[in-house]
Amino acid sequence: MLSPQPKVGLRNLRLAVETGETLLNAEPKQREIAERLDSSGPIGAQTSRFLMDQLETPLKSFGGLDAESVANLITAAADVALVVDKKGVIRDVSCGNDEFALESCKHWVGRPWADTVTSETKPKIEALLRDAGARVEHKWRQVNHPFSKGPDVPFLYSAVQVGSEGRVVAFGRDLRANAALQQRLVDAQQSMERDYWRLRHVETRYRLLFQLASEAVLVLDATTLKVVEANPAVGKLLGRAAEKFVGRVFPDGFDEQGTLAIQDLFAKVRTAVVADEVRAKMAESGLEFSISASLFRQERSSSLLVRLAPVLADVTGASVPTSILRIVENAPDGFVVTDLDGKLLVANRAFIDLAQVTSEEQARGESLERWLGQSGVDFKVLLSNLHQHGSVRLFATTLRGEHGSTAEVEISAVAVPLAELPCLGFTIRNVGKRLGGRDVRASRELPRSVEQLTELVGRVSLKELVVETTDMIEKLCIEAALELTQDNRAAAAEMLGLSRQSLYVKLRRYGLGDLPADAAGADTRPN
Repeated sequence: MLSPQPKVGLRNLRLAVETGETLLNAEPKQREIAERLDSSGPIGAQTSRFLMDQLETPLKSFGGLDAESVANLITAAADVALVVDKKGVIRDVSCGNDEFALESCKHWVGRPWADTVTSETKPKIEALLRDAGARVEHKWRQVNHPFSKGPDVPFLYSAVQVGSEGRVVAFGRDLRANAALQQRLVDAQQSMERDYWRLRHVETRYRLLFQLASEAVLVLDATTLKVVEANPAVGKLLGRAAEKFVGRVFPDGFDEQGTLAIQDLFAKVRTAVVADEVRAKMAESGLEFSISASLFRQERSSSLLVRLAPVLADVTGASVPTSILRIVENAPDGFVVTDLDGKLLVANRAFIDLAQVTSEEQARGESLERWLGQSGVDFKVLLSNLHQHGSVRLFATTLRGEHGSTAEVEISAVAVPLAELPCLGFTIRNVGKRLGGRDVRASRELPRSVEQLTELVGRVSLKELVVETTDMIEKLCIEAALELTQDNRAAAAEMLGLSRQSLYVKLRRYGLGDLPADAAGADTRPN
């Protein structure tokens, strides 16, 4: 620590101060001549610039200070003050941080300044000593001192040469507070980056759901009622590209009565009043839609989420009395209308319950194959018969719910290919209770066969029993496949995972059905 006690460093500092006082007390004329000579030429210009960085009246301000006062001034001006000789060895030290002083500074006296810093900052110490002796502009350089109780301690140093013996006074500022602030800034920036990417992922998921949703959805500005976003389902429903709706005021294209109903709906929603969905017709096509809306806020603006759904009579293209529509909607058996490819257009509440979907809008646009049959074969056979014969009665299959439940059902279907909107109609009846949860074919054959096999235990080997059981199960499976496909052997082979030739071999083996003449050369490869 710099202190009033006479030390080697302080004696050197007093000598430097006394030398400075001698120069400051020189005759004014002599100093003026020296300054003129000093400012002529490159060296003189550097010295003049250096002198311009000093106080304007140093003699008046510091002429009366002794060495002890100067030492106190240096101690107060920096967190760490060093007196270094011309060889770079520390001769005196002052440290304002008691913990750092006891741990490190007390051991610096007598050591080279470069040895007190970390290896990567040693070149900066050499640059500080070099610049201090060259009387050039003093630069602040950051160096790190090793600290045993924690990470390296950063200091910002500037060095000034005093006296004629090459002594250098180095002033150091503790940067730990700045480093802590910088670390907090970096942590805040990283937190903002994480939040930004989290929002980007949420927006991406929203965009994906919005684009893939089968329900027609519009997002409107709650104040101007202009369309902000429209998903592709809107374009499919209204017959125009979704991009053409953006920027237009909604409702657009509806008749006068429907427009008033929609505007009244929006007014109720904006005032936080619960509003039921309304119906509105298009002015040109006459198609009727069910429209609902909800309000949501984003930042300082409000938006309306508008959902459009076609009314049953418009989707089927038939002018059906309201009473019949209500009967179909409330019927205990499932009723489904699809296009000619089997994509669902309309479904009543009974089918929604069987399929375990939340709403008709969620199922609309999906293929009926998603819920019918154990594999895609059942639905393909059903469609094939519909296109060939126009109707199907009591087609037995299973219906799979979204949550994993299954039900035995019978389907009667009809094709209407010549209507204004060609479609297929399906009536789906749950026969699980009637069958008591058991398959009819299994109840007819399995108990009798099992009794026969049980009677053979003890009289034939286990190997023969296994062969007998395998043959019995294989025969039952083939009979079931033929019944499900209404004796369509190509479809039955696909359902069983066999080639057509292999199926013919098994049919001949079990004496099932009449085989064509060309089936004699059936493929006998194992399956």
